[in-house]
Amino acid sequence: MRNIFLVYMPLNNLEAMTHYRDTIQQRVPLEHIRRYVSDGIAQRIQHIFGNRPIAVWGSRDSSANRSKFEKMAEGDDVLIVEGDAIKFMGKIALKTVNPDLSRALWHNIKAAETSAWDLIYFIANPVEIDVPFREFCRLFSYEPNYQLRGLTTIGNDKLEEFYRRYDDLYAILMRVGAGQRVVERSPIANVPEEIPIVPATTDDAEEAPGEALISDHVMMQWKLANLGLKAGEKIWVPTSDQGRLRSAYRFNEFESEFSTGIDLQKKYYENIDVVWKEEYRIGAAFEVENSTAIYSGLLRFADLNVVAPNTLYPMFIVAPAERRGRVRDQVLRPAFKRLELPGKVRFLPYETINDIEEFFSNSVGGVTVELIQSKAEVIV
Repeated sequence: MRNIFLVYMPLNNLEAMTHYRDTIQQRVPLEHIRRYVSDGIAQRIQHIFGNRPIAVWGSRDSSANRSKFEKMAEGDDVLIVEGDAIKFMGKIALKTVNPDLSRALWHNIKAAETSAWDLIYFIANPVEIDVPFREFCRLFSYEPNYQLRGLTTIGNDKLEEFYRRYDDLYAILMRVGAGQRVVERSPIANVPEEIPIVPATTDDAEEAPGEALISDHVMMQWKLANLGLKAGEKIWVPTSDQGRLRSAYRFNEFESEFSTGIDLQKKYYENIDVVWKEEYRIGAAFEVENSTAIYSGLLRFADLNVVAPNTLYPMFIVAPAERRGRVRDQVLRPAFKRLELPGKVRFLPYETINDIEEFFSNSVGGVTVELIQSKAEVIV
């Protein structure tokens, strides 16, 4: 269970707002950090963030803050609250107690002030939002007038109740900010029975694929993985498939472990054919259906939507164009419609992937999740 930390900035606090602009909004280059940290920490930062500038924040080294800081772990959520609104959220990537780095990043307005913000945390998946804090209080059963002070952590009882009812804090706050509906988790026992008992039929199943068909599946995984790298994303492919991509294409740019911002068991996402990831957040998920029954990939997406109904990342069924009708028929099954998959899953033909790959063949970047979404077909 992931912890959630709240950082309060009083309205019109010039010192805090200046620091927020300098190291959250504008970020900090790794080279500026490297000179003040150990080689081990610098290498870990580079592994997580690459060469991107980093959002950094810190808290005063008081005994109360230190006890909360010591509870921080990689992947925990952190929210910055200004006045009565949540203005920022991200994931704890790394932490350090470092007076030298603190002095280099942040200065006291009062020259006589000697205390600093030595409890430093590097923040992954940073996003600026604007959500009334009262909505957070409602989700976690705090009184509407609950007052924050400094660095606060959510109690275990409230965390357990939240994760029993909900899935992804990021997706929920984004939905709340956009005025969208938030869905509570369904108990696993309530998964619609139609999904696991849908039988394979002659229409759904084809003869066992030969090497050429297997190669097409692996080729699409490889192309999607390469496009993901050009989108600046980290790449996950099931462990059982990684050897095939290494053997066929000498591709080895895989994430060594699968970490997400969603409190889920690995079985729900680790076998998706290709996943594009930010540091701790899924960017896009792809199921390649070359010759298998279309609904096998949809089952994985359905499972995710049962246990994490508020997730926002796009999901794609990738298949040859001639399977378009089959994809539509399967997505529109009553069980999948009940889970609203037709509005969440798009069809991405092989031919479209080939066109995108060719267009960006001489580029090292430029691909985005939004581009892929715009080229995929909505299933209605």
